[in-house]
Amino acid sequence: MALNQIRKQIDEMDNALLDIYNQRMQLVHQVGKLKNSTGAPIYRPEREQEILERLKQRNRASHGILTEEAIEALYLELFAIARNFELPERIAFLGPDASFTHQAAENRFGALSSYVPVGSIKGVFREVSQGRAKFGVVPIENSFNGIVSDTITALQDFDTKIIAEVMVDIHHVLATKAEDVKHLKRLYSKDIAFGQCKQFLEDYSLDELEQIPVESTAKAAKLAANDPQAAAICAEVASKMYALPILFSNIEDKGNNRTRFFVISDFENAPSGNDKTTILVRLPNRPGALVDFLNDFKELKIDLTKIKSHIVEGVSIFFIEFDGHQHDEKIQRIFAKHKESIKFLGSYVKEAEDV
Repeated sequence: MALNQIRKQIDEMDNALLDIYNQRMQLVHQVGKLKNSTGAPIYRPEREQEILERLKQRNRASHGILTEEAIEALYLELFAIARNFELPERIAFLGPDASFTHQAAENRFGALSSYVPVGSIKGVFREVSQGRAKFGVVPIENSFNGIVSDTITALQDFDTKIIAEVMVDIHHVLATKAEDVKHLKRLYSKDIAFGQCKQFLEDYSLDELEQIPVESTAKAAKLAANDPQAAAICAEVASKMYALPILFSNIEDKGNNRTRFFVISDFENAPSGNDKTTILVRLPNRPGALVDFLNDFKELKIDLTKIKSHIVEGVSIFFIEFDGHQHDEKIQRIFAKHKESIKFLGSYVKEAEDV
C-alpha cells in the first residue's frame, strides 16, 4: 500500500475517533449532571480501574499491539479530560513545579488539570480540608528512604481520606549548561539525591565538587540553569522546564527506586474488588496489645501488607495496611471491635506493585 493511501486511512480513523470522543463526552456530561444532582464526586478511581482492566483484557483477547502501559496512558488522559470537562478541579501537591510529586499528580489527573504547588505536606492537607483544593498529592513512602513522617502526622491531624495511590519510578539526570563535567564546580540537588547517585558521582569524580542541598530537585535545575559552572541532579521533567541540557540520564545507583504517593480528598471510595485499606492505630499501653490486635487479622484471614510504628506528639501509633475494603464484612468486624483504637484513613484501588 502506498504511503499516501496509508495516510488517508489514518486521517479517516482520526475523524472517526474525534466523532467517538465527542459522543463519549456527551455521555460523560449526562453522568456529570446526575452526579451533580446527588452531590457524588466526579472522580471515581474504582470506576476508572474497572474500565482499564476491561480494556486490557479485551486487548489481550484480540492480540492488540498496544501495551498495557500505553492503554493506561491513553485512557487516564481521557478520564482527566472528561473530569475537567464536567468540573475543573484544583489539585494541590507538594511543590515546587516539576517535582516528582508534580509528576505523580499529572500521572493521575492529566496535563489539563489545575495544579497548585504547596510548600509543605501539612499545607497540602490544609488546602484540601479547607476546600481550596479538591485533591491533594503527597509522598508516603520511598523504597530506599522509607515512610514519610510528615505525611503520617498529617494523616493523624486532618480528616481527609486517601482515595488513591500512585507509584512513580524515580530516575535522576545530570543536567547542566556546561559542555563537559570538567568545567563544573558545583552540584545542586535535594540532599537525599546526592546519596542516591553516589556511585555515579564517584565514577566521574564529581563527588569532589561542592554539593549544595536545596529543598527540591526542581529548584536545583532552576539554580543550575543560571550558573554555567554548576549542574543539577534532578528529574528529566525539571530539566525540560528550565531548558537545562541533560549530560547523563538514569544516574541513580539503583534502578528500582520508587516512591509511592497518596491522593487525598473529602470523600470515600466504593468497593472495586481490588482494594487496599489504610488505618492508624493507637493501642492501650499494656504488654501484648499489638499481638492481640494483629491476631484478629490472622483469625479472619485478612492479609496484612504493611505495619510501621510512628511517633506523633510523643505517642506511638501504628500505620497499618491490608487487603480489602472498609465495607467488607470481615473488616467491619475489626473496626467494630477496635473502634476506640482505629482511625480509618481510606480504602482505595490497589496498585499492581508496592515500593
